[in-house]
Amino acid sequence: MSFPLLTATAALPALGAVATAAVPAARRTAAKWLALLVSLATLALAIVVLVRFDPDGDRYQLTESHSWIKDFGVRYELGVDGIGVALLALTALLIPFIILAGWHDADPLETGNKRWRPTQGFFALILAVEAMVIISFEATDVFLFYIFFEAMLIPMYFLIGGFGDRAHEHGEEAASTQRSYAAVKFLLYNLVGGLIMLAAVIGLYVVAGNFSLQEIAEARANGSLDMATNTERWLFLGFFFAFAVKAPLWPLHTWLPNAMGEATAPVAVLITAVVDKVGTFAMLRFCLQLFPEASKWATPVILVLALISIVYGALLAVGQRDIKRLVAYASISHFGFIILGIFAMTSQGQSGATLYMVNHGISTAALMLVAGFLISRRGSRLIADYGGVQKVAPVLAGTFLIGGLATLSLPGLAPFVSEFLVLVGTFARYPVIGIIATFGIVLAALYVLVLYQRTMTGPVKPEVATMPDLRVRELVVVAPLVVLLIFLGVYPKPVTDIIDPAVKQTMSDVQKKDPQPEVEAAK
Repeated sequence: MSFPLLTATAALPALGAVATAAVPAARRTAAKWLALLVSLATLALAIVVLVRFDPDGDRYQLTESHSWIKDFGVRYELGVDGIGVALLALTALLIPFIILAGWHDADPLETGNKRWRPTQGFFALILAVEAMVIISFEATDVFLFYIFFEAMLIPMYFLIGGFGDRAHEHGEEAASTQRSYAAVKFLLYNLVGGLIMLAAVIGLYVVAGNFSLQEIAEARANGSLDMATNTERWLFLGFFFAFAVKAPLWPLHTWLPNAMGEATAPVAVLITAVVDKVGTFAMLRFCLQLFPEASKWATPVILVLALISIVYGALLAVGQRDIKRLVAYASISHFGFIILGIFAMTSQGQSGATLYMVNHGISTAALMLVAGFLISRRGSRLIADYGGVQKVAPVLAGTFLIGGLATLSLPGLAPFVSEFLVLVGTFARYPVIGIIATFGIVLAALYVLVLYQRTMTGPVKPEVATMPDLRVRELVVVAPLVVLLIFLGVYPKPVTDIIDPAVKQTMSDVQKKDPQPEVEAAK
């Protein structure tokens, strides 16, 4: 029996979470190092998965299948395709940086009324989220996926509500109230989506008789499972609603600015660069494979919603006074691009959307983590409280600029390639929507450059005059992300080679072919 590599990749951070939580409170530094070592070991396993994955091989590889709840046809089934393996690698890559960036975020608070914050709990929760996200990317049993899709809400709730950002303009009491509100809103929105999906999961079992993604998709393809049109549409809507909340797609997005604004910067990265990717990934894996006809039926409405997300998120980012909420609204705009690429139903669009998931994770991590370092020095999230930072902390300002330029998809940095592919793929089938979506790029340039101008340039404000530059630990966090942004901006082929075959198979699931050029090439 071969080594269960996919199980090990998810089990290692899960066991690490238990071990980290068990570290005595007095040994909080040991808990930090244990969590970091576990995350690095998980990254090593993810690299092994990546190396062993053959893009030109079977659709799902490194598969595992065991009977679990036999009476209900639930199996423990794992497997990765090119899309899943790319996002698994992204998750494993980002978690060590998130842990390093949050090294002091859960240290005990020094206030008038001393509040104890369990440091080991903070890092254990991060590892728990990592384990659940990884197995969500690996699960090929719909019920197994659903369990971890919902279970990850629990550690995320405590990370937002219990370990939120200490920087608040109205003091610690107001900050505590806002954190609680953000955590509850996050939980309620996602629980409602999850409950609707549960009804759809049960409905799928009634229709198909099992939960196996591969068996159901094959039965749909060969005609042995014939769903009634209305049944397929209702099931699709149940799945898509939950994924749209997680993504998040307008108008189901309102939990994200609150959650990212009140969470610490590393947890904000965990939300938007890791957890939210499960939503867009699931649209590709479950919505398009299980419900191809319903996906095509819903495409016009979804494209309009994605377009609204792009423009609306960018417009609200322009008007933000809070640095972290600005990044949150920018992410809503970027997720609009990802969903636009998925439902453009072209190979360029879907390849661009998958690549965008990877690149957005790296660029948002770079920008938000540097913003977190900035906020921790000044103790404020307000843009107006900064000015002239580049004169006193040039390395911090420089990395902040690179993260911002990646966010606006500057050519030469990784997000440009993916955004270009999404727009090309969309324009090929829906030219009007593609043209309107380009306004999101213009608005991105506006909110990023205005943010940099107001915080980093101009006269040095007295409050930032003694601000230290990036320290060694912070450079270790930021430098690899900057290198990746440049490398994948110049040479994205290693990622596209992995995801393109999976995208072609997804296009085959929905029986769509790329539109042919209207003008023939000159002979």
